Amino acid sequence: MTRSIRKFVSAFVLSILVLTVSVLSLSTPSAAQIGIGISVRIGPPALPVYAQPICPGPGYLWTPGYWAWNDDGGYYWVPGTWVIAPAGMLWTPGYWGFAGGFYGWHAGYWGPHVGFYGGINYGFGYGGVGFAGGEWRGGAFFYNRAVMNVNVVNVTNVYSRTVVVNNVHTSFNGQGGIEARPTAQEEAYAREPHRAALPEQTQHERAASQNRALFASENHGRPAIAATGKPGEFNDARVARASGAAGGNDREQPASRDNVKSSKAEPAPRNSPKQGSQKQAKAEPKRSGGEERR
Repeated sequence: MTRSIRKFVSAFVLSILVLTVSVLSLSTPSAAQIGIGISVRIGPPALPVYAQPICPGPGYLWTPGYWAWNDDGGYYWVPGTWVIAPAGMLWTPGYWGFAGGFYGWHAGYWGPHVGFYGGINYGFGYGGVGFAGGEWRGGAFFYNRAVMNVNVVNVTNVYSRTVVVNNVHTSFNGQGGIEARPTAQEEAYAREPHRAALPEQTQHERAASQNRALFASENHGRPAIAATGKPGEFNDARVARASGAAGGNDREQPASRDNVKSSKAEPAPRNSPKQGSQKQAKAEPKRSGGEERR
């Protein structure tokens, strides 16, 4: 083989290798992209204020409402709702975390304990740390009537324990929001076996994404359907409306799909052990009409 032919073959092979590496670099996610499904430049609206619908019956656990993201319409409200819980498991709500100029969503999960959910005050037992709305005793769930709206005629496993309630409605963790970090115990809970959202929870969120009235651009932080008795019951006469918008988050901006950044970045770091405002009020021992989210 002449020198010119060898040079041609070498150049051809080199070009193929470069092309292959380029294609792989475009299609293979880096380690830094694994963790969060999506992140956006826009902060979520503050959490709306609403009352909790009455518990449908034994075995139902409350999953608080939250702001989800749609590329076309921006943030939309996924109403809080009651779902039949997997036996012995509790729900850790998802939360938005701010880091590196983006807001990333940390999905919720079922597990034996309630883990870290950003220090966000979702109400109804989810005051920012742990869960005070009830507990499993054997194979039955017992409800704390101080913060859960239960009818003792339909649900007999109840108790009443005073809960400290704060009035912070900020909906994201990080600088400008709730600056909280997970405790060692919460980090241990995060390593326990988990179960993702139930099919009815996923369907509930999908239905919310198809209801224009639930988008922040339409309801300005006061969704007409803030909570439902069961997943997907958006047309039920007993749905709870938002009684008010809790005010804007520090970084809240108008929604725009141009500000979305698809990413799988690592969860946002928590910047401080402080957990937002510590202004608190003592909850009433009993709330027959349910605790209003505040």
